[in-house]
Amino acid sequence: MPKTTPVFVGLDVHKATISVAYAAGGTAEPRSSRLVFAYEAGPSGYVLHRHLTGKGLDCRVVAPSLIPKKPGDRVKNDRRDAVELARLLRSGDLTGVYVPSVEDEAIRDVCRARDATRVTLKAAKLRLKSFLLRLGFNYVGRADWNDAHRRYLAQVVCPTPTQQIVFQESLRAVDEQVERLARLEDQLLSLAPSWRLYPVVEALQALRGVQWMVALTVVAELGDLTRFDNPRQLAAFVGLTPSEYSSGASWSKGLGPIAIRQRSPRTSNGASTSSRRSRKTSGGRLS
Repeated sequence: MPKTTPVFVGLDVHKATISVAYAAGGTAEPRSSRLVFAYEAGPSGYVLHRHLTGKGLDCRVVAPSLIPKKPGDRVKNDRRDAVELARLLRSGDLTGVYVPSVEDEAIRDVCRARDATRVTLKAAKLRLKSFLLRLGFNYVGRADWNDAHRRYLAQVVCPTPTQQIVFQESLRAVDEQVERLARLEDQLLSLAPSWRLYPVVEALQALRGVQWMVALTVVAELGDLTRFDNPRQLAAFVGLTPSEYSSGASWSKGLGPIAIRQRSPRTSNGASTSSRRSRKTSGGRLS
C-alpha cells in the first residue's frame, strides 16, 4: 500500500477571507497525503468545520486562548497566523474545543439569548431607577419590582411632561425585556425535554445549588461532559467549588463549600472598623 503522510493545514478564518498555510509531516517523499485542518474558534462559528468534516476531512477547531505564544512576538497578520497554526498542529500543541451539533448549538443559542435578555433587563431597570433618583424619587419599599413597587411606579409624575415621556419609555423598555425573558424561558421549557442531552440536565441537578435553568445552560455551553471524570471535577470547572487558593471559604468532604465569616479588624476601643464606618455614613443616607 502507498505510504500516507499527513499534511497539516492552518486556516486563519475571517468573514470574507481565509489565509491558508500547510506543514508536511514526515521526512520521506509521500506518495499520497491526508489533509488535517485547524482554525481558531471565533465569530465565524462552526460552518467551515461542518463543511470540511461533511466531506470526510479531518478538521479541528482550536481554543485561541490556549495557543502557545512566543514571548515578545507581537507581529501578527493573517499569513503568519496561518503558518503558526500549521506548525503547532503538526507538533500537537493545539487544544481543540468542543464542536456542538446543529441541534445542540440551537439550544445553546436560545440559552444565550435568554442570558443576553437578562443582562439587558438588569441594565434597563438600573437606568430607570437612576433616572428617578436624579429627579428625587426614592422608593423605600422592602423589595424592587414586586407588586408594591409596580403600584409606586404607576403613581410617579415627573416634574415636566418631557421627563414623563422619558420615564414611560424607560418603564416600557423594562416591560419589554420582562416579556421577552418569559417567552424565551417558555421556549426552553418546551424544547429541552426532547433534547438528546436532557438526561444530563436532569442528572446535573443532583449537584448542590444547581437548579433547572442553571443545569440546562451549563450542559448547553459545555456539551460533551465525558471529559470530566466525576461530578466534583465538573463542579470545580464551572466554579461551584472554590479552588485551593481561594480565601473566605473551605471545602469539607461530602458537605460542599462552607463559608467562613472573617472578623473585621477592631480598633483600640474594641469597635470594628466596618461598624464605625456604617455609623459614620448612615446619617447621610437618603430616606
